[in-house]
Amino acid sequence: MLLRVGSIAVAAVTAMMTVASCSQTVGGTAERAQPTVPDPDRSYGYVDDRCGLLQDTSVQEVMGAEHIVRPYSGAVCQYVLSRDTQNIDVIFSWFESGNVDRERDLAAERGATITDTVVERHQAFLARRDTNGVACSATAAAGTGVLSWWVQLRDQSNGDPCRDAERLLSATLQADL
Repeated sequence: MLLRVGSIAVAAVTAMMTVASCSQTVGGTAERAQPTVPDPDRSYGYVDDRCGLLQDTSVQEVMGAEHIVRPYSGAVCQYVLSRDTQNIDVIFSWFESGNVDRERDLAAERGATITDTVVERHQAFLARRDTNGVACSATAAAGTGVLSWWVQLRDQSNGDPCRDAERLLSATLQADL
């Protein structure tokens, strides 16, 4: 009987010490887990005369433009569009080994108003900065890097270029090769 009581006492002491040594208080605030990029092996660069996997006609359609010209193509593609009486400058870029946090920090450093969002399951942000007309970029982590669409409504003081930039970003992330 004494052996039994002793065994129970040892077990109780061991259990109390285990609970005491394994419990601790952790400071901070709970945060939602950041998902990985849905498409880690996908390339969004300039391929087959397409910028960001979009044909020029797709860019024109997304923007609702009557006319489109692409004066430059490569890692960065430049477009000039006209919609109604408005001239619109659009730039696509994909940095193969870029970092979305670095791009967000640079946009904030340049005085942009940053809004975090999710576009087609990708962590993204909008960066609005009105200098020579209202302008906004939509940037997301994609593939191995970062892709971005920048839209400026030239010589305009109102309008929503962020909506257009986000729509271009969404179309790119949905595009098939």
